Amino acid sequence: MTYQPFDLGGKVALVTGGNGGIGLGMAEALAAAGADVMIWGTNREKTKAAEKQLRSHGGRVESAIVDVADESAVVDAMGSAAEAMGRLDFVAANSGRGARSPSFHEMTTESWHHVMALNLDGAFWTLREAAKHMVARAEAGDRGGSLVAISSTSVIHGAPANEAYGASKGALIPMVKGIAVEYGKHDIRANAILPGWTRSEMTAPLQAWDKFNEKAIGRVPVRRWGEPEDFGGIAVYLASDASRFHTGDTFVIDGGYTVF
Repeated sequence: MTYQPFDLGGKVALVTGGNGGIGLGMAEALAAAGADVMIWGTNREKTKAAEKQLRSHGGRVESAIVDVADESAVVDAMGSAAEAMGRLDFVAANSGRGARSPSFHEMTTESWHHVMALNLDGAFWTLREAAKHMVARAEAGDRGGSLVAISSTSVIHGAPANEAYGASKGALIPMVKGIAVEYGKHDIRANAILPGWTRSEMTAPLQAWDKFNEKAIGRVPVRRWGEPEDFGGIAVYLASDASRFHTGDTFVIDGGYTVF
């Protein structure tokens, strides 16, 4: 028999913030590997365009407009997603935002809470509601599932004037480790991905900054920005049976930036 651990046929994946950047890069790979895919976003036009793009892989693709910083919206949307798709095998809490301040001591409480609401609270609600669905399936005899939080290498190298972002992303790691320990009995896995400098709308100002490209990207060992498609492989791995015994881990995908 041919070894096909990365075949996602019959699996259903949900990616928040799946209409662009890393989220779309993951969703593209998941769809290409055979998974049915649902993406969430807040920009209707952008989300529909991403849905159309994903349909080119031939599988089932759905989308929903969901603000994950709104608890009730996440609860309702997760229930609707599970019902519409029939099941959820892989859920990636990818939605995120940054909010640079002039400096840490000038950061406002409003700015701090604005970042935490999406990056931390939103991920908590997303993973909690996904876990409810997966536990219910397990108790009905259908065990298994994969939960993923998209963190950031800013938890390693620091993000000056953007400490709220680093703090929100750092908190995801112990959350994921706790989930991994608590729900392993149901064959539900939980892991975190820490992307390095990656091209996206959020990093667009830095991409256009010559000094940043020279000083920061110039010291990335692979000598380039990360691209959304660079996260497709890890998404497929974590959604597939190839990772069925891999849980509670953090995957740094940064072209070697944090080890140089």
